[in-house]
Amino acid sequence: MARIVGVEIPNEKKVWVSLTYIYGIGRSRAMEILKNTGIDPEKRVKDLNDDEINRIAKYINEHYKVEGELRQEVQRNIKRLIDIGCYRGIRHKLGLPVRGQKTRSNARTRKGPRPSRIKKR
Repeated sequence: MARIVGVEIPNEKKVWVSLTYIYGIGRSRAMEILKNTGIDPEKRVKDLNDDEINRIAKYINEHYKVEGELRQEVQRNIKRLIDIGCYRGIRHKLGLPVRGQKTRSNARTRKGPRPSRIKKR
């Protein structure tokens, strides 16, 4: 497995798919990286040589925030919202949906499983 910015990417997949395993890189960004580094997106990771892997890693480090740095920034942004006490910050703090979704019947992902009810006999 090739290692790019601290992430093991799968060997058997195409390069553009493997790059999406890196936090902060999606399909369009992966294609842009490969276009700018001059690497064929249809090539398999196992067929890349060290020079090509180094070019990809260097390009990503120079142009994008990925992995730990990006995760830290996202957490700082959420903490800032909570600290200033805005509506979105309060929703984050309470573990409820932040972007206006209804909570009466859905939102189980954010709210967690339903509380168990004690049955009366």
